[in-house]
Amino acid sequence: MKNKKTICLMWLLALAPVAMVVLAWPHLPQQVPFNWSLNGQVTKYVSPTALWGLAAFSPALAVLHQFLPRFDPKRKNYEKFQRTYEVMAILVMLLMAVVMAITLSAGLWPGRINVGKAICLAIGVLFLLLGNLMGKVKSNWFMGIRTPWSLSDPDVWNKTQRLGGWVFFLSGGLLIPLTLLAPPTVTFGVFFVILFGGIALTYYKSWKWFQEKQGA
Repeated sequence: MKNKKTICLMWLLALAPVAMVVLAWPHLPQQVPFNWSLNGQVTKYVSPTALWGLAAFSPALAVLHQFLPRFDPKRKNYEKFQRTYEVMAILVMLLMAVVMAITLSAGLWPGRINVGKAICLAIGVLFLLLGNLMGKVKSNWFMGIRTPWSLSDPDVWNKTQRLGGWVFFLSGGLLIPLTLLAPPTVTFGVFFVILFGGIALTYYKSWKWFQEKQGA
């Protein structure tokens, strides 16, 4: 990352979960909900101390986003999609902050929100946004849909990312209305079928495009 404003924003979002835990700590009960069933029922309670581990995950991701490109053999390609890379990093940090806010809300005000639906809606929005951005990602070893064939050919890479972007966009676009209208089991079933089916199709098409270029 090179843009100082983007780096500052990313770190503000990355440290937001830590700040949330600090502010909520005096008010948390002795046991807080940590896992939920598909129907939104709490399946596991933990000590509030476990929230520090969840909060620390965001700064760890921020470090990876900031420095990982330096270790990529294709690091020069990041200049071609630097803005897209930065936006994706911000979106991931924002999702982590939202997840922490939802988790703390469930501990401080039990039953006020449906945790499962709230997180599914957040993931749906993330997938929609990432789907719009994936086609702009250039060949690298850490981001995007990396198949042996896409990494071997820039044209195959671009086609693979565009198809993968549609898979993410469609998955997110379906997840949002399903979360609001369908039973949880149907929501998760349809979402995972579309997502993993789409990823499988993307891998197949990546291989197919590479074979076609080799035979050309």
